[in-house]
Amino acid sequence: MNGGLYRSAHAAPDGATPVESGVTLISVDSPPPGAVPEEVPPAGGDALEELPPAGGDASEEGGTAGNSAIMAIGSLVSRVIGFVRNALIGMTLGAGIGDAYTSAQFLPGQIYELLLGGILSSVLIPLLVRRRKADPDGGLEFTRKLLTFAAVSLGVATLLVVAAAPLITAIQSSDATSKPYRDLVTHIAYLILPIIFFTGISGLIGAVLNVRGHFAAPMWAPILNNLVVIAACGVFILVFGTAKGLRPEDMTGGRIALIGLGTLLGMVVQAVGLLPALRKVGFSWRWRWDPRALGLREIGKLAGWMLCYVAANQVAVFIVVRILTRVAGKGSASVLAFNNVFLLTMMAHGIVGVSVMTALLPRMSAAAAEGRYADVSADLSRGIRLTAAALAPIAVVYGVLGVPIAVTLFQGGAYGNDAALATGAVLVVAAFAVLPLSISYLCTYAFYSLQANKTVALINLPVVAVRIGAYFVLAAVLDRSLSAVGMTAGNALSYLVSAVISLSVLRRRIGRLNLGAVAVALGKVLAASAVAAVLGLLVVRMLPGAGSPDGRGEALLQLLVGGMTVLVAYFGTAAVLRVQEVHQVVGVVRRKLRR
Repeated sequence: MNGGLYRSAHAAPDGATPVESGVTLISVDSPPPGAVPEEVPPAGGDALEELPPAGGDASEEGGTAGNSAIMAIGSLVSRVIGFVRNALIGMTLGAGIGDAYTSAQFLPGQIYELLLGGILSSVLIPLLVRRRKADPDGGLEFTRKLLTFAAVSLGVATLLVVAAAPLITAIQSSDATSKPYRDLVTHIAYLILPIIFFTGISGLIGAVLNVRGHFAAPMWAPILNNLVVIAACGVFILVFGTAKGLRPEDMTGGRIALIGLGTLLGMVVQAVGLLPALRKVGFSWRWRWDPRALGLREIGKLAGWMLCYVAANQVAVFIVVRILTRVAGKGSASVLAFNNVFLLTMMAHGIVGVSVMTALLPRMSAAAAEGRYADVSADLSRGIRLTAAALAPIAVVYGVLGVPIAVTLFQGGAYGNDAALATGAVLVVAAFAVLPLSISYLCTYAFYSLQANKTVALINLPVVAVRIGAYFVLAAVLDRSLSAVGMTAGNALSYLVSAVISLSVLRRRIGRLNLGAVAVALGKVLAASAVAAVLGLLVVRMLPGAGSPDGRGEALLQLLVGGMTVLVAYFGTAAVLRVQEVHQVVGVVRRKLRR
């Protein structure tokens, strides 16, 4: 029930699932929509040895572990290249033009989510799995008919959306947005919106591959996308130089075409790059137009609550983009900075929270199916404690070293020091969102283990209402230069509300949640975090730049010295307080390093 700018399959994000509930930004580091997402990995993964998967024989577990390893490596490489891509976009276009580019990118992501994103993960993939097992031909003809219908529907929808680009960008833009800025967003959108079609095709192919046990291509294909966009940025700099100092009206047709078509080409290459894998698994795509054979009425019923879930989140994204466009191109952290920070937040969640959920979901699902709700409760409690213990030092690092992190990752070219410092301030606030985000996800997975998708959608409605309310209130009381900070704070508040509501509902559904043990563990983790934060701040203030580095040299020094201080202080204090979960996490890391 999160609410950022990255949704389903690219977050992730890296991965599209009902749980992510934010927005797909067709930009970075994740698998194609429809791939078995990182957030919902195959059952039986070996993310945490302390939480072995439920059921399955050794060969199944070994195969799943191998798939998990392929997905993990692909995700890691994709994340790294994705950050290179995002950093280059900022360096090439700068904060002002980069805001317009990022605003244009939100449009295909939002529309794709409404058309297919959430439905693909929650409805179509399970449906393909069932038909593969039940049909004599292994679901071949059904899959062909589904792909044909989806391709036609996506094509028609894409044409309509492209034609309506000026209207969509006008609705999304704030009243304070200048006409040249709005026109620039529209011109870029014309070139980027066809991504909707290729994103959908990429997601559908990924789903077909996953159902047939092939996971490598869907995880690695987004790297091709990122490399194409990186190349486009390189050509832009060679031909035009950076966009530093350029106003929206200074963006010529050539500049717009290069960056817009380069972004579109990236997704085209990603989709085409999956075709050889289809042949490898023995699937041949043939035109089969037979919508009646698909049972669209049944699919519609199954997708109803997911559409409710996704639509609520898209409203929140629409509002946050509209608010942030008020300050776009005016020297303040805006859409580009907000999205970069959200991706960093999701990366922390992907590294830790996803690993815990990988191990917990099959266990909780098995326990729920057998009516062992006490075991579901125990697994959820343990998952929260482990996640909090592992994520706390990352949150402290973001809070204490947010500014040097932003300078190190994003400063350069047209993205100056002022823009990087403003992005760092947003990351400092995002530190308070890291723990609530992952805890709310864990609760959502507990609901999925209980097959309570309707409950998840209903809980999401008040959560999104709180998020939107916080957006408006914070936008009204804060200076416009702090808009991105305020929107990030609104997200953090909504994650906390999501966790509280979810825990309350779960307690009524499955009984005691061992919240006393959770509270004790969280208290110790927060105490260790407070000690680490204080010592980290004191050390950073004594270093050159004193928390506001003027360049990468000072930023790297602060990161190295401050980061080491935070980690040593956190783990040292945790050892004194005897935080058992920290010992378990350290043990897992040691074993993985030895491998």
